[in-house]
Amino acid sequence: MTIETIIDTGTDELLCVIRDRVAVITLNRPEARNSLSDTLTPALRAMIRTCGEDQSVGALLITGAGAAFCAGGNVKGMGAHRDKAKLEMSFDDRVADLQERQRLLTGALVSVRKPTIAALSGPAVGAGLAIAMACDIRIAAQSAFVATGYARVALSGDYGIGWLLTRLVGTARARELMFTGDKVDAARCEAIGLVNRVVPDDKLQEEAFALAKSLAAGPRLALRYMKDNLDEALLFDFETARDHEAGRLIRLTATADHKEAVQAFIEKRKPVFTGK
Repeated sequence: MTIETIIDTGTDELLCVIRDRVAVITLNRPEARNSLSDTLTPALRAMIRTCGEDQSVGALLITGAGAAFCAGGNVKGMGAHRDKAKLEMSFDDRVADLQERQRLLTGALVSVRKPTIAALSGPAVGAGLAIAMACDIRIAAQSAFVATGYARVALSGDYGIGWLLTRLVGTARARELMFTGDKVDAARCEAIGLVNRVVPDDKLQEEAFALAKSLAAGPRLALRYMKDNLDEALLFDFETARDHEAGRLIRLTATADHKEAVQAFIEKRKPVFTGK
């Protein structure tokens, strides 16, 4: 019997449950296509940190309620100037404020040392696309689409979207998608490497959770080191990255999980990992 633990996020705009060692985080503003808000965004930052640090969580699955993943920022609010305090801040303070908010959202998500999956039930636009790209793996429903969206509101991008997009689809396609803001359907997203797979709409949550559950049951430290190796592939030369890989692998040979995996292979059974 599966035990489901409901996590209090402090708001109905964000839901979180832990099931089979998977933290399922759901953006829950379907009436606004799950666009970010002054309530949703801080709660999402907190859940990424909490679930990333929780040893009972083996993987994070981020999705959206209804027919959208996340439509990004509140465009109408951009013109309303509701936050008078921020308007009165200096330029440098406003830059520092945005940098900190970005660090605690997509920055924190990229830094999570366990598998992260985004399940795109519908549009992922602007900062919503950045959140999806900050995850390790993206699974999209057939009806989903993505768009950078910034050019349409005369902005240049935030939450690391330029960096993330370039590394996923290459510089030429990244520039095209940023400059035009065009919608990209799920099939093309898969073709250009923006999402890992496309599934029927009614199978999205089932298939995304099945993958997250499988990864959550895996060897935690080995998966963490894999993420370190893969991240360093973008940062270091081959020799440095290769040498760091060697050190991590040797450390893993002394773990209980490695010994269990070898024994399970010999006994032709599924290994049971403990994270030790």
